[in-house]
Amino acid sequence: MFDLDGTLVDSVGHIARAVNETADALKIKRPHADAIPRVIGLSLDTAIARLFPEADAKTHAEADRVYRKIFAEWRAQPGHVEPLFPGTAEAIAALESAGYLLGIATGKARRGVDFLLDHHGLSGRFITIQTPDIAPGKPDPGMLIQAMSETGIGPENVVMIGDTVYDIGMAVAAGTHALGVSWGNHPAAELTDAGAHKIIDRMDEVLHAVDTLTARK
Repeated sequence: MFDLDGTLVDSVGHIARAVNETADALKIKRPHADAIPRVIGLSLDTAIARLFPEADAKTHAEADRVYRKIFAEWRAQPGHVEPLFPGTAEAIAALESAGYLLGIATGKARRGVDFLLDHHGLSGRFITIQTPDIAPGKPDPGMLIQAMSETGIGPENVVMIGDTVYDIGMAVAAGTHALGVSWGNHPAAELTDAGAHKIIDRMDEVLHAVDTLTARK
């Protein structure tokens, strides 16, 4: 099970820009730059509430709408790019060749997930896709529990791969293996403290790490 933003897709720059444009559109104070990576991985409503704690519920709802509108407009523009991290396509192919089933558990809405998978030629590669549209947001274990229910795979054979403490917390709560990546939005030390069973520094380490955690090697 892969997280998306910060794990497969290098999106922090776009997210930060969209957050700031949302704040400007609503004439509210921009959050500190360091705060934005801290909320990536959460569902959008939760992230917005944390980024704009002084705003009221009506403003939070409007920020949610404006943020989604901004991203939809960007993605409609020719040349819009939200790049995969180096080695991602190869790592996915290696896992598939080794016989692993792949899934996604992300704080991104399903519309955004579908856009990215289609844009990068990855549509149809993931047998389960869990988003806040259909499950509680991270770190609640609901996404992983639903994925296991859909696939019939037990927690001892599931590896959650992510870049934030929310990914790791979700995996711990669901009783699955937790594999942290060091290139995303939260420092590796925080992932370890949150309960990650292993940390990797490059995409080409994913297959061996998953094999190790699931005792295939």
